[in-house]
Amino acid sequence: MTGHKAVLRRGGFTFKQFFVAHDRCAMKVGTDGVLLGAWAPVAGVKRILDIGTGSGLLALMLAQRTHGNAFIDAVELDSAAAIQAGENVAASPWADKITVHQADIKQWHLQHSERYELIVSNPPYFDKGVSCATPQREGARYTTQLDHGSLLQCAAERITEQGFFCVVLPESIGQVFVSQAEQQGWYCRFRADITEHEAKPPHRVLLGLSPTSGEFFAERIVIRGPDQHYSEAYTGLTQDFYLFM
Repeated sequence: MTGHKAVLRRGGFTFKQFFVAHDRCAMKVGTDGVLLGAWAPVAGVKRILDIGTGSGLLALMLAQRTHGNAFIDAVELDSAAAIQAGENVAASPWADKITVHQADIKQWHLQHSERYELIVSNPPYFDKGVSCATPQREGARYTTQLDHGSLLQCAAERITEQGFFCVVLPESIGQVFVSQAEQQGWYCRFRADITEHEAKPPHRVLLGLSPTSGEFFAERIVIRGPDQHYSEAYTGLTQDFYLFM
């Protein structure tokens, strides 16, 4: 942003080209989602499916990255989050590119025949654990409503032959997810291990899966350098979105 100071609104997160309200969503805007939205491959993509869109963050980021060339279906189970995602989309520059569906992806994908070149999801991470404050938070955090096997199956039914299914997961869960995916016929084609500092082990992993075998690309993204400033790699990935870059 140049020429004036951006006004930061409450109840959400202000990006360079859009605002994401998330006060009615169980999962707030965070680094995991921003990384996935900035990293997922979009070259040549015309149709995108966002599974568990929450506030609509991923759909909005991918709409910005694809300009007028792609259309996005964003599916969200929780009604309050779906309504808020719809409002965020309507207030964005890409209201004509994104359709928000309030539905359970396990039923929704059976009722639609479209195939997508890119499917993204910031999915529930963990098996059932300590109870959360609300059922909405529990559904967003735990795999009780959408286990990883079901997620992989839903994506497999809707992906194109050369398409990619991209997710972000804790590093400790990533390898188990890859093994489960491979058992279901997926191939891991892209992987980015995310670490906060160079000396720390990875805490998150970005995965790009495809139903078609091919070359495998791996990278490591360090978020902050020794001076605590954002690294060149992280800045390069996210500078089109964050106001402070």
